[in-house]
Amino acid sequence: MVEPWDRAPRKREPLGAEARAAAARALHAVRDRGQSLTRVLQDDRQSRSSADQALVQEMSHGALRVLPRLTAISQRLLDHPLKPRDLDLHALILIGLYQLTAMKTPPHAAVSATVEAARLIGKPRQAALVNALLRRFLREREELLAWADEQPEARWLFPDWLLSRLRHDWPEDWESIVTASNGRAPMALRVNPLRQDPAVYLAQLETAGIGARAIAGTRTGLLLDRPRPTRDLPGFEAGLVSIQDSGAQLAAQLLDARPGQRVLDACAAPGGKTAAILERAGNDLDLVAIDQDEARLLTVRSTLARLGLTAEVILDDAADPRGDWTQRPFDRILLDVPCSATGVIRRHPDIKWLRRASDIPTLAAAQSRMLEATWPLLRPGGQLLYATCSLLAEENHQRIADFLGRHPEAREIEAETDWGRARPHGRQLLPTPGGHDGFFYARLEKIPS
Repeated sequence: MVEPWDRAPRKREPLGAEARAAAARALHAVRDRGQSLTRVLQDDRQSRSSADQALVQEMSHGALRVLPRLTAISQRLLDHPLKPRDLDLHALILIGLYQLTAMKTPPHAAVSATVEAARLIGKPRQAALVNALLRRFLREREELLAWADEQPEARWLFPDWLLSRLRHDWPEDWESIVTASNGRAPMALRVNPLRQDPAVYLAQLETAGIGARAIAGTRTGLLLDRPRPTRDLPGFEAGLVSIQDSGAQLAAQLLDARPGQRVLDACAAPGGKTAAILERAGNDLDLVAIDQDEARLLTVRSTLARLGLTAEVILDDAADPRGDWTQRPFDRILLDVPCSATGVIRRHPDIKWLRRASDIPTLAAAQSRMLEATWPLLRPGGQLLYATCSLLAEENHQRIADFLGRHPEAREIEAETDWGRARPHGRQLLPTPGGHDGFFYARLEKIPS
């Protein structure tokens, strides 16, 4: 589904204080409690209008995107640090600063609504403090912004540990990676060729007043001029089209599953790649889609139903597969492993603040376990596509190098393409402004005896 923060409201009067309070609560939950922003906003959206939801998501996502900058400014404005019990109040101050630095909300409206939100989060006595800080920022705006731009973390908007990793793994590209990751994500579509011709759908978009163009290197990909809610897309509910980043669309192309083959999607949720694989093969596959998250498997089933596709969807763990479905070998396996998600930060800016350096070895170990566990399920002569949305070598080509060192019966099939960057093993897509997100792919073949 389209990310609502990428269709941020523009040139309209601000909504009420409750939206500011909700955004502050969401920011507090992510920054101070380590919760996923996606999950927090899903739990919060039930009682809100679509306009309120869009505003809450714009403010919370935007504040997380530039969190170090807002934090530096707030620290300069505060005479004394706030007490731990007032971390939610600090989050509200950051939401107020985000409105004044990055949104088109009239300053007086942003200040008054944020001050009122202090009462809604249970801090009425601190409303005067919020008012004073935001009004002081307006008086000293240029000086404060110039000072913030001189602070290293506020300049790059990345945690130090991750910035160091990117500098090490991508010494020539880390600045462009950071710049792209701090921007807004574009919106790409994948046309369902079983229900619509991509050229015909492009014409439908034009008729609907939606600008788009074909994505080079894909058969069914379209890039919108600007993000749109799914309700604006012709035939979305009828299964004519899906939302999928152009880099993610390469997975089905690289896997190259042929009609009649037995295919495993080993970490299937939320189902976008599963659907793309089936669409490309004319829905003529014996496809098994597994995931260990039962709630997310509901999304896989819903996606397949909307698109008119067929697969066996099973609750199981790719690191320890045990079901009856494992008794017959597979011709193709997609292993889209859980990872740091550092290639999709512009869609999920909370990743920058939820991930820790200590997470990477743990993730790498899990990725190796999944490779070892799924490899026996592949028939001789079959192919496994290893995929991540990470930018880090430890999760990507180093995992493939370690695996190949342990398995003489495995060989890498190099992609015959010019997209991305060749790595010691596999290829890496780096996030690009107005283009694809960051993905890594490596294709392995099991050599017949």
